[in-house]
Amino acid sequence: MIKIYNYGEVENAEIFKRENIDSGVEGIVADIIANVINQGDKALFEYALKFDKAELSSLEVTKEEIDEAFSEVEPEFLEIIKEAAENIKNFHEKQVKNSFIINDKDGVVTGQKVTPIEKVGLYVPGGTAAYPSTVLMDSVPAKIAGCKEIVMVTPPLANGKVNPVILAAAKIAGVDRIFKVGGAGAIAALAYGTKSIPKVDKIVGPGNAFVAEAKKQVFGKVSIDMIAGPSEILVVADCTCNPKFVAADLLSQAEHDKMASAVLVTDSKEFAQNVSEQLEIQIPNLKRAQIARESIDNNGKIIVAENDLLKAIDIANEIAPEHLELCVDNPFDYLDKIKNAGSIFMGKYCPEALGDYFAGPNHTLPTSGTARFSSPLSVDDFVKKMQYTYYTANALENVAEKVAYFANKEGLDAHAKSATVRFEKD
Repeated sequence: MIKIYNYGEVENAEIFKRENIDSGVEGIVADIIANVINQGDKALFEYALKFDKAELSSLEVTKEEIDEAFSEVEPEFLEIIKEAAENIKNFHEKQVKNSFIINDKDGVVTGQKVTPIEKVGLYVPGGTAAYPSTVLMDSVPAKIAGCKEIVMVTPPLANGKVNPVILAAAKIAGVDRIFKVGGAGAIAALAYGTKSIPKVDKIVGPGNAFVAEAKKQVFGKVSIDMIAGPSEILVVADCTCNPKFVAADLLSQAEHDKMASAVLVTDSKEFAQNVSEQLEIQIPNLKRAQIARESIDNNGKIIVAENDLLKAIDIANEIAPEHLELCVDNPFDYLDKIKNAGSIFMGKYCPEALGDYFAGPNHTLPTSGTARFSSPLSVDDFVKKMQYTYYTANALENVAEKVAYFANKEGLDAHAKSATVRFEKD
């Protein structure tokens, strides 16, 4: 049963369970990465057999396999995927940043050039836990950014195929190449390249502890989006909410895995008890009831800030949750008060699942309190910025002594000389 606390009985920093990757995982991942570097495709074939029970003849998914998978997916679901992709596209197109130029001083031009990252790798969990939504959320912003090549990796099923819904979503989103590899080996392949799999410049996408650790270890060789922890939701709800709705929203994250955290912060003890009762009614009816049960019992919490909704929002800001539901009337009255959250869901008819699949904002979000300083996946993650400077001779001569003065203050006389040497008499 979910635990209920009065505000102050549990430290806010301890409300969400944080995943600690143990040294055993670290060592295993380091060995896998080294093996992929040394053995390339051979290692990947061996890992597919060992971890996925799949005996593969090739790593890359063929066009025929994609077309076959597309034909196997229900037409109704294909239309929903297309509509979701369009919503994601419409939202992320607003994020595009343009290059700029400043030339308001005689002889001086400065500017910034925004260019797409050339090759990006998308990690998509596969097997029985297939997430076509992740394909859309990771690939659509990359396409908008203009990335030249989008490479997707995903674990195969035991029959050597990729889950059809994954391939269908990839085709709709415009993914360029798809490979049947998963886990830490897939991350290593993207980071270092093999005979079959091209080396990329950035890796994005969620995964288990081994995938997270692999991304951590290859960072620097390539860029990554973030190190994602277990799923988490925090619902701020007042006593006017329907407890059935709030319980369902908490369980939408609890069913992810036993490490997931679902937290309610409310201004009413009575409402807290009603939600607790609803959880007990709803959990047994879930397909993943055992996972949800363990998540709620071990990591679930209800915090009561009695008669103080603003205090509930303060708690949310301190915790900085991945998903924040603001289940109150007139939620826009409180939007400016929210400072730290990955994604905010406004009002009593905006479940977090809307963001997972359909609404348009990205569902790859900062976890473990990192929303205090980081942001959801966006078009910005798939571009890089270069800056440039141009001065004419006259423009440089006007400021050369100032540059030299600054450089000498830092004890760097070669810097100073490089600014003044052009105007010394022979």
